[in-house]
Amino acid sequence: MKSFLAAAADAGNRSFALVQASDGRVVVPRLELALDSATRRKGLLGRDGLDPGAGLVIAPSNSVHTFFMRFAIDVVFLHRSGRVLKIRHRVPARRVAVSATAHAVLELPAGAAATAGINVGDTLALQ
Repeated sequence: MKSFLAAAADAGNRSFALVQASDGRVVVPRLELALDSATRRKGLLGRDGLDPGAGLVIAPSNSVHTFFMRFAIDVVFLHRSGRVLKIRHRVPARRVAVSATAHAVLELPAGAAATAGINVGDTLALQ
């Protein structure tokens, strides 16, 4: 099965959003992608926060840590199809979050998953 992120691999520096696949509603208007080893390793480290409406997808990945981070985040684990498998809300610094079957991790500002209406079982797609 091809990843819901496959189009991003060939898109260069194009900007993306994440939408609900069922109705096209934008849930993350400004999406950053960490698809290579260097950007996956760095993630959100060194930042003071994420702006409202922003998010970072790390793929392939089924876990993240918040060691050395300065702010809490929401962590959304995604299947290769884009289906939401698990959500960890307001994960503080010095924690690890894992979903054994995830293909990608979406990191959002703390509280943003609920505000955007992202729920387990939803399917998200690139736009």
